[in-house]
Amino acid sequence: MKNYLRSALLVLALGLITTPGAQAQQKSGQEIRFSTQSYKEVLAAAKASHKKVFVDAFATWCAPCKELKKSTFKDPAAAAYFNKHFVNFSIDVEKGEGVKLAETWQVEGLPTLLILDENGQVLANHTGFVDGKGLIRFAGEATANTSSKGGRTAMNR
Repeated sequence: MKNYLRSALLVLALGLITTPGAQAQQKSGQEIRFSTQSYKEVLAAAKASHKKVFVDAFATWCAPCKELKKSTFKDPAAAAYFNKHFVNFSIDVEKGEGVKLAETWQVEGLPTLLILDENGQVLANHTGFVDGKGLIRFAGEATANTSSKGGRTAMNR
């Protein structure tokens, strides 16, 4: 009986992996590409490319943070938008330079999503989970508000 259950689960898992939808998503590889560089290097890249920085401030234990990585950051429209318009930076706020950055950015809840200018000034923040459309809307509002008013925006929903 145990072997039958294992075999059934294996067949089910393989079926899910080989479905056309799963293959298309795996092949497209469309997701937000986050820099593996240090924060200082990310800011230098932003200055060089004249782009703003999108920050994903997370912790490994945070369930909404995991959901962002699993779904929102793999949303094809969000990925295309953020990869084109931002230098993307993901940082664990409980490790390494993330601890000090969380303090600087006044991160009080997780996940915290930030839009920074190329000098590291926080232009907008959002705390909590958001889907792909909401993420694009957040970035659009942040860039529209900061370019017209030069101020900081918060989107906490």
